[in-house]
Amino acid sequence: MADPAEETVAAPPPTPAVPAEGAPPLSAEPPASTDASPEKAAPPAPAPDTTVRSRGFRLLGEDTSVHKVLGGGKTADVLLWKDKKTTAVVIGGTTVIWVLFEVLDYHLLTLLSHVMIGVLAILFVWSKAMTFIKKSPPDIPVVEMPEDLALNVSRALRNDVNRSLHLLREIAMGHDLKKFLGVIAGLWVLSEVGSCCDFLTLIYIAVLMIHTVPILYDKYQDKVDHFAGKAHTEACKHYQVLDQKVLSKIPRGLAKTKKT
Repeated sequence: MADPAEETVAAPPPTPAVPAEGAPPLSAEPPASTDASPEKAAPPAPAPDTTVRSRGFRLLGEDTSVHKVLGGGKTADVLLWKDKKTTAVVIGGTTVIWVLFEVLDYHLLTLLSHVMIGVLAILFVWSKAMTFIKKSPPDIPVVEMPEDLALNVSRALRNDVNRSLHLLREIAMGHDLKKFLGVIAGLWVLSEVGSCCDFLTLIYIAVLMIHTVPILYDKYQDKVDHFAGKAHTEACKHYQVLDQKVLSKIPRGLAKTKKT
């Protein structure tokens, strides 16, 4: 049992101070301040930024995907390796044709003749064998080109040819210096490539490129656009200098007409 002498005695509550005569009464708690301290006041919320930030130079334009540029259909799926089986068949078939003509030195007429001889011989022997053993001959389907397909292909080819002829006419008449320089540079590069390889090898390289460049660009689009933006800026600077030099050598009346 604890000793009563060692028990702690609770201290009496403090006596409130008596205000002096004539002094205002003291309040128990200070009045709450209606204005917050400037140090503790929260900063005002920033106004929302309504401007759209530009993502820089884009080869395909803003918000344009590679799949959409390629047409957005089955062709785009093949070129971007989304339909891997069809892509493998296209590249494999192109490789076989290139090996037959370039490595084995086959000629087109010889190859077509040998292929037709083999196919017709196999089908003829097969049909005769089925008749000899008294079984139904093979059902060879009728293959025809639809009229709509032929019209669509010819219409698309006609539009592309007319567009190319119109572009060449504008360049020949001197309406656009930038297009003139671009076409000249493209034809020069094409002539240099053609001097290094024949037409079939060029087609094979083009098939490989259209099946590799789009998917690589789709994967590294930001990096490619960054370097392309720098190159575009430098090209625009050189073009402006060249355009000013060309305009300076044109008579004043013709220069005004060219600018307008």
